[in-house]
Amino acid sequence: MVIAAKIFLAIVSICLIIVILLQSSKSAGLSGTVGGGAEQLFGKAKARGIDALLSRLTTIFAVLFIVSALLVGYFLK
Repeated sequence: MVIAAKIFLAIVSICLIIVILLQSSKSAGLSGTVGGGAEQLFGKAKARGIDALLSRLTTIFAVLFIVSALLVGYFLK
């Protein structure tokens, strides 16, 4: 049971890393404050697509990671 939990934790952590790296950057730095008006106007359609999916997947994998890490810690105790 412990080995299966460790393998599941490793798979979930790799998936979490991949999903986080696939997300686009939310901040554009100083250049985003100067020309950010068009981004707010046209950026809403982008939020409904792949960014929303990646955000949901990040939340799901984060919850799975925390639960599986707690289970592994409980089993090793």
